[in-house]
Amino acid sequence: MVVDITLKKVIDNSYKITIDRLGDLRFDKKVAIVTNPTVAGLHLRYLLNTISAKELYIITVSDGEEYKNQATIDLILENLFNHRFNRGSLLIAFGGGVIGDMTGYAASIYQRGIDFIQIPTTLLSQVDASVGGKTGMNNSFGKNLVGAFHQPQAVYIDPYFLSTLPSREFGAGIAEIVKMAVTFSAEFFTWLEENDLNSATVLAEAIKKSVETKANVVSQDEKEKGLRAALNYGHTFAHVIENETNYTGFLHGEAVAVGMVMANDVSVKLGLLKEEEALRIKKLLVKYHLPVTYAIKDVESFYQAFFLDKKSSDSSITFILADGIGGVKITDEVDAKIIKDILNSYKVS
Repeated sequence: MVVDITLKKVIDNSYKITIDRLGDLRFDKKVAIVTNPTVAGLHLRYLLNTISAKELYIITVSDGEEYKNQATIDLILENLFNHRFNRGSLLIAFGGGVIGDMTGYAASIYQRGIDFIQIPTTLLSQVDASVGGKTGMNNSFGKNLVGAFHQPQAVYIDPYFLSTLPSREFGAGIAEIVKMAVTFSAEFFTWLEENDLNSATVLAEAIKKSVETKANVVSQDEKEKGLRAALNYGHTFAHVIENETNYTGFLHGEAVAVGMVMANDVSVKLGLLKEEEALRIKKLLVKYHLPVTYAIKDVESFYQAFFLDKKSSDSSITFILADGIGGVKITDEVDAKIIKDILNSYKVS
């Protein structure tokens, strides 16, 4: 006996990304702002001056990738239950990518899903993490292995927040900008080579170009069934590096910078990328003081960790590779020997 359930409802998850100074944000509902002590100390007063709500609460969680875990998610959820939030309530993610991912994930599972808004305060979150609805947390097996696709209701990108950004965080965001250009636009990459992102005007344009690039990809492939996987260029290697260093040795964007260089070694080996193109990418990363190497202690352990990547399967590893500057190739057919030879070139002697 078979009973069919026909589900044909189409849900429009479209939303707007506003790149400008924050305007008035008015909500006739319960609202909780999720943030961390660093962001709260620097910018919470600025945000509170723009917000009015029926009831407004602040949920402060520990700062850092190492706290992107179940314990922090539980803390957020407990606050929502204690304040009797309902399905009509709203969360606001106010911070970098870690805050955005965890707030979005908490919103996706609280009472089977409530709305949330992204107000990103780091360059990395403004150009990448806040857009696209990827939410989640880390566990002992790796980065972002638990999560959900849950699109925000809106994203508000205010360049004002970048005025207090530490130099390493600034560089980490630039790594994600470079990622967008390498994989999707040779013209954008050349523009990055020719301009200085330390200029506020240039940076604003780079944020706009990056957001437009990601928005275009997400609109074609919301849940990463194909094209969107290209946005993980550099991340297959980076996630292993982050996990090996317990999320304390590298900022996410720094690990991605190293991961792009490693991925480019593969591309050069396969004839997808010219050596001079790989050098151009590395020089652009170095220009913003990003790391471009990593000391691997155990090649086999590093290699086996690839199989925990969300794009990989039991028997094959999916790599996102630059196919020239401005192009991308997604493949699970790279010979293990090629990968291990490249990993050995990074091995501590």
